[in-house]
Amino acid sequence: MHQLTNTFEYQRITSLLKAYFGMCKFKVVCMLVITAWVGLALAPQSDKTLLSQIMSLLGIGLLSSSAAAINHVVDREIDKKMVRTRDRPLATESVSVSSAIMFASTLALFGYVLLSIFANQLCALLTLAALVGYAVVYTLLLKRATPQNIVIGGLAGAMPPLLGWVSETGQLSAEPWLLVMIIFAWTPPHFWALAIARKRDYEKAEIPMLPVTHGDEFTKLCVLFYTILLTVICLLPYLVGMSGWIYLLCSGAVNVAFIYKAAKLIKTKSLEYAMRVFYFSIWHLLIVFVALFVDKAFI
Repeated sequence: MHQLTNTFEYQRITSLLKAYFGMCKFKVVCMLVITAWVGLALAPQSDKTLLSQIMSLLGIGLLSSSAAAINHVVDREIDKKMVRTRDRPLATESVSVSSAIMFASTLALFGYVLLSIFANQLCALLTLAALVGYAVVYTLLLKRATPQNIVIGGLAGAMPPLLGWVSETGQLSAEPWLLVMIIFAWTPPHFWALAIARKRDYEKAEIPMLPVTHGDEFTKLCVLFYTILLTVICLLPYLVGMSGWIYLLCSGAVNVAFIYKAAKLIKTKSLEYAMRVFYFSIWHLLIVFVALFVDKAFI
């Protein structure tokens, strides 16, 4: 009996930890931290120690995780209506709203403190502003108000490279804004491909995503347009001397592939292919930013 009780308690604690971990959107946060790391690596050399840099990235990650947890709280009723999100911890009520808010607040506090100590106050404030932009401006307001929600609200998710740069330098510069522009232009085709595949979910939840309000065909044209725009913007780091030929070749190759897939998306009605475009876009962004880092490190 005692052994059964211990086993049950272990399973309960494990399930609860998994739920809290799930609220952090770990894979998304990892991608954000990678782009912040690249922004940090491309910044002019400073006297920051490796420990300070790691703690700065951890602070950005914690605040990003806090924003993700707040997103779960705000969207809990919507999440219940969507197949993709109905198993989230707040949607299944495996975590209470008050506990989730406390968790998000704790993450935000620790993240802000880490950035204040190991980075600088400007970085801490900008990261907090990005949290508010995503968790409040986008999730609470724009997502429910306009089909251009992901375009306008995408700026908050595009900020990590700038945050990484500022954590190292303590000041704003023009160069990291080019990296922000890459993610800003990447976000609409990335998310609209998913929205096409999950259109019924958004209709059911009454979220005015572009495929719901303007139809799949118009959305696919917008995906192609933004993919072409993204390709042009990806040239800028090379043109201004931030990167060299390794980045140019890698980014050029994945951008051509992205344009090809976006053009093919127009000709197909397959929801599965829309998901393939969505997954490819994730690899696209990862390759572009890894190429920036490799180019900086070895050229």
